[in-house]
Amino acid sequence: MTARTRLPHLLMFAGIVYFVVPLLWVVVAATKSQPGLLSSPALWFADEFSLVDNVRQLFREDDGAYGRWIANTALYSGVSALGATSLAALAGYGLARFSFPGKRLFETALLGMIMVPATALVLPTYLILSELEVVDTVWAVILPSLLSPFGTYLIRVYVAESVPVELLEAARIDRAGELRIFWRIALPVMRPALVTVFLFTLVATWNNYFLPLVMLSDADLYPLTVGLTTWFNTAQQEAGTRVLFNLVVTGSLLAIVPLVVAFVLLQRFWRSGAGAGALK
Repeated sequence: MTARTRLPHLLMFAGIVYFVVPLLWVVVAATKSQPGLLSSPALWFADEFSLVDNVRQLFREDDGAYGRWIANTALYSGVSALGATSLAALAGYGLARFSFPGKRLFETALLGMIMVPATALVLPTYLILSELEVVDTVWAVILPSLLSPFGTYLIRVYVAESVPVELLEAARIDRAGELRIFWRIALPVMRPALVTVFLFTLVATWNNYFLPLVMLSDADLYPLTVGLTTWFNTAQQEAGTRVLFNLVVTGSLLAIVPLVVAFVLLQRFWRSGAGAGALK
């Protein structure tokens, strides 16, 4: 290693440590009972391996509340990711390949929406959904998550660069309708961008805390983020009376697994060629 490359390598190593240490702590802490969690070293195992017992207790606590929370999270994330990807695909394709009055204004507004923090929109969203009487229902979490300005702009850029106009014109000459062109020609080419938007929305909705915290008051509708936070606050207030700290850590570890599986299953689409779908 030369002096010129030493600093980049050190920075990369520091970044790896920064991201790996919290994950390592969660994995190690999930194997401990609550006494072991509070008395043993943070990054080393306790004398007793309690992961299996923690998982069993996790799904029994509060009459199986964790199972309901993970099912709610899967519902919110799955429907939101599919809906947001579908809407972003239609809107992004339309912006990239059609001309209409106000297109430039719409694109500018889209960039502006990307700049607005999502938390700043929670209160006005709550007021709108309250008027529609859908607060404290599953739709209060799903409907706001269906809009993805970043996903729409990403697909718009991807279509502009990867879907040749000549290919679409050739299909129109062959008298193919616009819907068929989108479904049979453009959509396969857009697959890497669609997977990217799907995963971004899935992760964002899965990890979303503030929106469901504001929208939901029924504990049976909580996602994992709000539910585990409720347990953590209860454990702090009732220290010594309820064993919850180890369950919160174990629940956090299990909550990561579906996202890891989703990335593993869908990563192959990123490696596919941009024009592979059009050549089939």
